[in-house]
Amino acid sequence: MVRAVVLLGFVGATAPVTGCGLFDGEPDPPPPPDPLAPLITGALDLAARYDAAVAAHPELADRLRPVAEAHRAHAAELARVTGTALPSATPTAATPATDPAAGTAATTLGGLREAEQQGREAASRAAAEAPAGRAALVGSIAAARATHLEVLR
Repeated sequence: MVRAVVLLGFVGATAPVTGCGLFDGEPDPPPPPDPLAPLITGALDLAARYDAAVAAHPELADRLRPVAEAHRAHAAELARVTGTALPSATPTAATPATDPAAGTAATTLGGLREAEQQGREAASRAAAEAPAGRAALVGSIAAARATHLEVLR
């Protein structure tokens, strides 16, 4: 009886190893990136753009800081849902043509509106394509980005 239990334990422990590819010399392909990963990057980029705008135009701080924080919160929640680590904070290199903080406050707000609109469209597309368990989150992010456009008027 003991020998049968030991034999079953041995067979049970080795059976999964034979079909796992451990000994065939080829590594398993890496999993594809999560489809929501670009939204995480986009949210962090938008937050950085708002931070740059506040640094260039401190008079806009009360208006723009809450939006930057909302984008960071979106990135954190998306990272949690996808099981992805947030990238370390690295400043984005903006060129004068794409830097929303360049120029006057009105120019800055216009650049942020354009970036926010692109982000809203990306979130809307992702919400339409997301599985049901994620669609509500991504849809709420798209809706929040629509309200951010109103803040920038």
